[in-house]
Amino acid sequence: MTREEAYERLNRVFREVFDDEEIILQDTTTADDIEDWDSFEHINLVVAVESEFSFKIPMGKVITMKNVGEMVDIILEMGK
Repeated sequence: MTREEAYERLNRVFREVFDDEEIILQDTTTADDIEDWDSFEHINLVVAVESEFSFKIPMGKVITMKNVGEMVDIILEMGK
């Protein structure tokens, strides 16, 4: 999977979780950039991402993710 393919799939997941068709993710996107992205929605987001990509993200990685770019790095690493 390419980085671009990961972003296409992630954009769909984010738009569904946050019910916002205007979300366009970038490497630097953080919870501060998306209005409803709080700790509760973060859990829903992680579950939706795991479902979309068919693997579990280790809790240690979930806790240390600082932005969407790091999430994509983890997805690409886990998808190998």
